[in-house]
Amino acid sequence: MKQMQHWLRIVSILPILLLTACAMGPDFIRPQVETAEKFRLSEMEAESIANLQWWELLQDETLQQLIRQALQENKDLKRAIASVEEFEARSHMALMDFAPNMDITGNAPAFGTLGGFLRPGFATPFNYFGQTTLNWELDIWGRIRRSNEAARAELMAREENRRAIILTLISAVAQSYFDLLQFDIQLEIAHRALASWEESVAISKAQLQGGIISRLDLDQFEAERANAASRVAELERRMVQKENELSVLLGRNPISIARGRLLTEQAIPPEVPAGLPSELLERRPDILQAEQALAAATARIGVAQAARFPKLSITGFLGIASPALSNLLLSGSEFGVGGLGLAGPLLNAQSLGFEQRAAEAQAKQALAQYEQTILIAFKEVEDALVAIRTVNEQIKAQQQQVKALRSALHVADLRYLGGITSYVDVLLAKRTLFDAEFSLSATRRLHLVSIVQLYNALGGGWAPEYSNGHEANKVELH
Repeated sequence: MKQMQHWLRIVSILPILLLTACAMGPDFIRPQVETAEKFRLSEMEAESIANLQWWELLQDETLQQLIRQALQENKDLKRAIASVEEFEARSHMALMDFAPNMDITGNAPAFGTLGGFLRPGFATPFNYFGQTTLNWELDIWGRIRRSNEAARAELMAREENRRAIILTLISAVAQSYFDLLQFDIQLEIAHRALASWEESVAISKAQLQGGIISRLDLDQFEAERANAASRVAELERRMVQKENELSVLLGRNPISIARGRLLTEQAIPPEVPAGLPSELLERRPDILQAEQALAAATARIGVAQAARFPKLSITGFLGIASPALSNLLLSGSEFGVGGLGLAGPLLNAQSLGFEQRAAEAQAKQALAQYEQTILIAFKEVEDALVAIRTVNEQIKAQQQQVKALRSALHVADLRYLGGITSYVDVLLAKRTLFDAEFSLSATRRLHLVSIVQLYNALGGGWAPEYSNGHEANKVELH
């Protein structure tokens, strides 16, 4: 018993010694990345728009309700949450490698024995016995510590992946909703155009019978009516397909999607400052995910390197055994042994060397992916900034165009009624006006989508808690 207490005192000191030992392999250090003082197309250094909450930017209450439903029911997000839970469990599993591994076994020859060695105090299949086995690897080279570093980094990468899916999900819901609002306006324009062309066809048929116009003029009007009818059918198809797409994002079977404010009534921030470029490295989940993947790959180099060295373990077993159950707890039935075990690679040493080289190559891949992710992030921000800047001017120009074309159509109608010109001028004015109105609605939608894309590209503000004091969403982003 005194010997066992001596071993326990030695074992209690070992964790302190192991924690102060150095782990093999490189320590992870975030790579240095050069960032500009400001974004290329940013005109102001004000606080970033990404610091807003999503409900402060997207103020359509119907859209807010759709986003909350998506956060609760979207299947990709549920899968990402389950993935985080999986890697959290794996991280705990890796942490348990620091603890001793103990197993217990027992035996009771209940059906009798035939021959065999019946030595008291020693476990054999012919004895009654209970036995506890101990195996505790001493993490001298840091293999277990590096393995835990990798497991924690992989867990954080999955957490950032979950945040990235939240970003993508809310952005996708908003963009699909704006698509539907665009289709609503364009369908109204198409129906108006179809009614106008049907009226023109009716007038032209009467004029053809009176010999005022030729058959060619009537054919042109009927072609325009057919084109308007085709556009109505196309928009109705695209609208239903977009509703089906949005339903999937909401985690539901295809349904009709409610609308709130019109496309022209959506709130647009007067200013959209992008903040500082360096903030992307701390905010965007895809960059943080790539960083954690690099950290995990770096830690696995240490795991592979430590695997090439011998493993030192504390081993032993303790138990009681007796050929008779009645003597099992008597003095003299105890047995046990404790000691150190050493195991190292021999014939597979070269294979472990290649394993280390493979881990180093994986770390290089992770570094390249991290750098590529940063480049893409800056590109997406700049793309969104230039879209917002140019789309404002585009909307102003198209509004002037529509105003001028409406005036031109009015003048063409007056000239036609006065007999100054043919109805072909009215036809051209109508066609040009309807096309311009279509383009204006598409540009209005592009303006809203560009703001959402910038918000998404900056990687901020998508905290999914309910606003106005409502109960917090179960999906936490922080």
